Order: sequence, then C-alpha cells, then structure tokens
Amino acid sequence: MKTVTFEKCAELLHNADNILILMHRSPDGDAVGSGYALAHALRKAGKKVMPVCSDDIPEKYGYITDTLEVQNFEPEYIVTVDLADTQLFGDKLIQYKDKVNLCIDHHPSNTGYAEYGIVDAKAGACAQIIKKVINAMNISIDKNIANAIFTGISTDTGCFKYSNASAESYQMAAEMIECGADGFFINKLMFDTKSRQRLEIERLALNSLTYHYDGKIAVIFITKEMMKKSGASDDDTEGISGMPRQIEGVVIGITIREKDNGNFRVSMRSAGDKDVSAVCAEFGGGGHKAAAGCTVTGTAEEVKEKVILAAGAAL
Repeated sequence: MKTVTFEKCAELLHNADNILILMHRSPDGDAVGSGYALAHALRKAGKKVMPVCSDDIPEKYGYITDTLEVQNFEPEYIVTVDLADTQLFGDKLIQYKDKVNLCIDHHPSNTGYAEYGIVDAKAGACAQIIKKVINAMNISIDKNIANAIFTGISTDTGCFKYSNASAESYQMAAEMIECGADGFFINKLMFDTKSRQRLEIERLALNSLTYHYDGKIAVIFITKEMMKKSGASDDDTEGISGMPRQIEGVVIGITIREKDNGNFRVSMRSAGDKDVSAVCAEFGGGGHKAAAGCTVTGTAEEVKEKVILAAGAAL
C-alpha cells in the first residue's frame, strides 16, 4: 500500500465517482461515523457514493444513517474506513478484498491491503482522520457530518475516558459541536441509555466472570444460550467488552462470545501498558495496543484456556 498525504487523498477522491465506502463487520460508532461523514462530504462534492456494511447497522445510529438517501450504482472506486484487515470485511463485502483503491484507518495492525492509504495509529478515532480528509477537500462541515464525526470520536475514546483521547480528540469534538453536532444527545444515547435486553445480557455475562493470574486477568463468557435467554441482539452487546477491564486490579479484560461453527469472538482490553493487539495477533487478529480482537476456533474450554494463557504470557 502506498501511503499518501491528505492532499493526495483529496485529489484521489475528487477524481473518483461511483464510490463505495466499506465499513467493518459488526460496525461500531467510529466505523459508522467515519463512513457516513465521508459519504456526506462526497455527496456535497457531487459524487455518487454509498457507505455499506456486511452486517446491519444498529438502530441507535439512525440519526446518522437516516440522513443519507440510498443511491444505487455500479461501484467504480472502493474506499475503506476504520477497517484494518480484509478478514473484517464480512461475507457480503469479501468480494472487494482485492479491489480496494483507498484505505483510511487508524489501526496499527493495518495489513496494507489497499492500493493507497492513510493510516494514522496516533489518531484516537478514524473519524479524526476523516475530518482532515474533508478539510483537505475544502468541503464545509454541516450538522450531518458533524454528528457523524463527533460520534466516531466519542465512541472510540469511550466518551473521552480512554488513553487514546488526545488533545486533538477534544479539539475536534468541540469543533464539531460548533458545526452543529448534538454532543449531549449523542453521549446520552451512546453511554447512558441501555435496553432491558442489554441489562439482562450484562447480568448473565457477569455471572460467568472468572479471575486469573492473581486477578490481573478477568474473563466473561457470552454463549448463544445467554443471547437467546436475554433476548439480546448483536446491537445490545456493543461496548460490553469493556466491562472486565473496569474491575479494580485487572490489567487485561477478556470477553469471549460464542458464534457459529465452533468459532468464538474474543475481545481484549488493556487497562495498563500491556499490548493486547500483539496477543490477538497470535490468533490472526489485531487492533490497538489497549483494545483488540480475534476469532478463535475450538470448544469453549479450549478457546478459554488458549486465550488466557496467551494473555498471561503478555503480563
């Protein structure tokens, strides 16, 4: 992948049309915010563009997604946002894995799968990079773009609580509020509003909590049976991976969620200086130093043992 400047990135986008913006499977606030902010900006530049995802976008992001009219066209230019690896494309988008023209991302584990790319691992959220791209394109930021960018920054920094929240994160968030973003509404919706199903899956997950390595590692397990019993959807599990890390004395928090065909989705969060991205890389995953994930295949006990041993070695 050839690294480009923001000016070159702007030039590439100005010269393109019929643009498909790909977001990673199980989309979070940064993926949705980045994808839709860029799409809105490109629409203002007169482009045909549509953000797409393999999985359904959670309904809570409706204030972002409902503002963009659906356009149908034959894609001619492929852009990815907040997407580190082609493994995260999902089944519906995997056809584009060798066709990506431009990648905009902030994951240090980015595999360089695109023709051109901007990857800034110091950015607290991909949305911060998107904002700079929009500036380089000389496109004004309206309320829709501002809401999308604010959402990306706020959610990926844990409402500005995580260590990746830099001075730039705060500054850009403030600028987005000046441009019309409803910061109070967004933060209340993202962090202070939970469905009954979400509370129930949290309760069941906490009942599975175990401690390892003298309490430095905490693990919660979410089975398909728990999901069925609680009535929770995938939307209800977003952000739940941060729970084990919140426990006093825990250095690495691990959430293991049962998927189909013997696969388990593992999310790791580090409260200290331990690099969980390196741990997840051992299983073909990646992410950030303090937040990463991977997919591990086996029985529940096998997966749990493997993951705990790998995390323990990182201590």
